[in-house]
Amino acid sequence: MCSEFDIIRRYFKRTATQAVLGIGDDAALIKATDNKELAISTDTLVCGKHFFANADPYKLGYKSLAVNLSDMAAMGAKPRWALLALTLPDNLVQHNKAWLSEFSAGFFALADSHQVELIGGDTTSGPLNIGVQIIGEVEVGKALRRSGAQLNDDIWISGRLGDAALALNHELRTIALKPNEIAECLPALLTPAAKVELGQRLIGLAHSAIDISDGLVADLGHILTFSEKAAYINMTDIPCSPVIKKYLQKSLVMRCLLAGGDDYELCFTAPKINREKIENLSAELATPLTRIGEIFSGEGLIVKDAKGSEITLETKGYDHFSA
Repeated sequence: MCSEFDIIRRYFKRTATQAVLGIGDDAALIKATDNKELAISTDTLVCGKHFFANADPYKLGYKSLAVNLSDMAAMGAKPRWALLALTLPDNLVQHNKAWLSEFSAGFFALADSHQVELIGGDTTSGPLNIGVQIIGEVEVGKALRRSGAQLNDDIWISGRLGDAALALNHELRTIALKPNEIAECLPALLTPAAKVELGQRLIGLAHSAIDISDGLVADLGHILTFSEKAAYINMTDIPCSPVIKKYLQKSLVMRCLLAGGDDYELCFTAPKINREKIENLSAELATPLTRIGEIFSGEGLIVKDAKGSEITLETKGYDHFSA
C-alpha cells in the first residue's frame, strides 16, 4: 500500500536549492532577499468544480501552478516558492500511479521554467482536491495593487480573452465548435500562460493591475472598487481570437469574452504618458497589449458596443459559490 510519505518521496521530494530547508520537516524555512517584501497567494482546484475528473494529469499539474503564478504576475512579484496540498482518492493512489507521475511532471515542468521551488505541503485521502500556495518577492513598496488606478488612466489587456470559457462551454456541450476551433481555444483552458515577466516589467509603468481569473467585467470591477473609480471599456477593442469574433453575435460567446473567466491575462491601468513605453514593452516581450478603455471619476463600469451604446450583462463573472 502506498503511504502519504511514499507519495511525497516518490513524486514530490527534491533537494532544497532556494530554501534553507525544504520538504521533510514540520515546516519549510526560507530567507527573503534584502529590501524585498513577500507576496503570498493560494488557490484551490476542486474536481467537478474547476476541472473534469478525466482531466489530463500532466496538464492539471501544470495548470494548478499556473493559476498561482498569475497572481504573482498581477502583483509584479517574482515567484520563488510553492506549497502543494493534495487530497487524493484511494483508488487513484493505489491503482493509478501513472496519474501521480504525470501530475508531478506537469507541475515541475512549469515550476522549473520559472525557478519556483516546491518546499512543502500536505497529502491526504478524499475527493480529488488540489491546493497550491505560492510565495514571491517584490521590492519594498513597489507591488502593483488593485487600489492604484488613477483618473484618466488607460485600461490595458494582455493577450486575448474568452478562449478558455468558450472551450469549457464546448466541453459542457452548451456550444458546438469545429475541431479546428476547439483546437485553437482549448490550450487557454488547459495550459494557461501566466504573464510573470510582464507583471514585473509593469512596475513603474502601471498604476494598478489584476489577473483576469473570474472574467474581465468582474476583475476590472475589483480595480474600480478598490480604487474608488469608474471606467468605460469598448467591446470592439477587447482582444479575442477569430473563433470568438465569429460567434460573437451569440449571447453565450459575449459572456465568455466579458465574464467567462479562466483567462489568466493581466488587466492593468497606466497613465497616458506611458503609452509608447508599454507599446515598446509589448513588442519586446512579443506579448500583445491592447488599450480597451479609460478610468474616470465616479463608480461602476460601462461596456460600450460598436455604436457607443451601453451593453447590459446578466452575469458579471465567475462565482465560486454559484450553483
